[in-house]
Amino acid sequence: MKKILGFLVIAMTGGFAGAYVFTNCQRIPVSEKNTGIPVMRTSLSSSADLPDFTVAAEKTVHAVVHVKTYYTPRGNPFDPLGFWGRPMQTQPQESTGSGVIITEDGFIITNNHVVENAEKVEVTMNDNRTFTAKIIGTDPSTDLALLKIDEKSLPFITYGNSDELKVGEWVLAVGNPFNLTSTVTAGIVSAKGRNIGILPDQFKIESFIQTDAAVNPGNSGGALVNTRGELVGINSAIASNTGSYTGYSFAIPVNLVRKVVDDLAEFGNVQRGFIGVSIRDIDSKLAEEKGLKMTQGVYVAGLTEGGAAAVSGIEEGDVISKVGDVPINSTPQLQEQIGLFRPGDNVKVTVIRDGIEKQFALQLRNQNGATEIVRRDEVLNILGASFENAGKEDQHRLGLQGGVKVIKLSSGKLLSAGIREGFIITTIDKKPIMSTEDLSNVLTSKTGGVLIEGVYPSGQKAYYGFGL
Repeated sequence: MKKILGFLVIAMTGGFAGAYVFTNCQRIPVSEKNTGIPVMRTSLSSSADLPDFTVAAEKTVHAVVHVKTYYTPRGNPFDPLGFWGRPMQTQPQESTGSGVIITEDGFIITNNHVVENAEKVEVTMNDNRTFTAKIIGTDPSTDLALLKIDEKSLPFITYGNSDELKVGEWVLAVGNPFNLTSTVTAGIVSAKGRNIGILPDQFKIESFIQTDAAVNPGNSGGALVNTRGELVGINSAIASNTGSYTGYSFAIPVNLVRKVVDDLAEFGNVQRGFIGVSIRDIDSKLAEEKGLKMTQGVYVAGLTEGGAAAVSGIEEGDVISKVGDVPINSTPQLQEQIGLFRPGDNVKVTVIRDGIEKQFALQLRNQNGATEIVRRDEVLNILGASFENAGKEDQHRLGLQGGVKVIKLSSGKLLSAGIREGFIITTIDKKPIMSTEDLSNVLTSKTGGVLIEGVYPSGQKAYYGFGL
């Protein structure tokens, strides 16, 4: 009996001692006792420690729209049956994407590749209202397009500042992936100034914001916003070998978007400024070859005679380190910053020459080497002609799928080249011309020689060349 009582006393004493230690010492990790280094548990104490995306989502989801386009597949205008005589598919096709409302009266930003070749564009709001949209202008160089719908008091997203966006900052992608409307995903900015070689245009500007927010087909043209709900980019592409999201997505910086959209709204085409240099990114090999003491900045490999850089005093071998107050470390960054200005604008450029920092004031030129703004209607005036879309009767009789007809000629490039009234333009520099919009877009961004192909009402095919 005494032994049993002894065991009970020992057990009770041990239990009370254990309870005391657990109650009073559980907040002190063992490793801290042993090492003196504070150790914290990894669990979060409250929801206040988590980023909150609800405000940004609520401010933006109603201003991101579903864009649906209708188009007829394009083929060779002179081979309507297709290769080996098989009939081409001519039934209207559909494609979808996203768009961002930026004004209460219905201006909408989307990607150029979302509306390219579109014969009709429909926009569906988050509240299921649907509108037919007009394409105000497109810019293949940045993959942007501006749409307009006739409606008032619409929700819209305000602009942020993409230059202030930091790597590691939280962002949201808002769009319509796989036709799933009003979808919001979150991620961080994983890099800036990315050139991924996706745009085919000669004067392309690729300086993408890279994020790990999930973006899929249908997100193109949608919004990238910060946690305050401000627009910081337009989602445009993904890096994927499957066609779906596999880890990285890319957005056009909003500062560049804003400039392009303003140009399209005011002039109908983008006013692009050029500094007149050929450039190279600096790596260790180039630095060793040229005796450079830095590996950052952009190396000036050549100058355009009479260009903005040459006139200002910049020399071959200089290293461009800043545009304005923005540091430049790569070619995409330089292209992005210069892309924010128009011909005739004065820009401060900082270079490093022989280890010494120098500043130059450049007046940017247009692609023709002048400082003037070139409006889209001015380009068409140079041609000296009036145009209309080829009618269905002409298309059917001549076996065409679109085309632009010359209905009146006056003094200008076309008359000088030998083109006669009635000529139907089908391609320019091998690019199919389906409408007057195509004609305007192609020629507005064109410089140098132009090759026009087409057919007369008699069926006679003809080719003409001239310079712009």
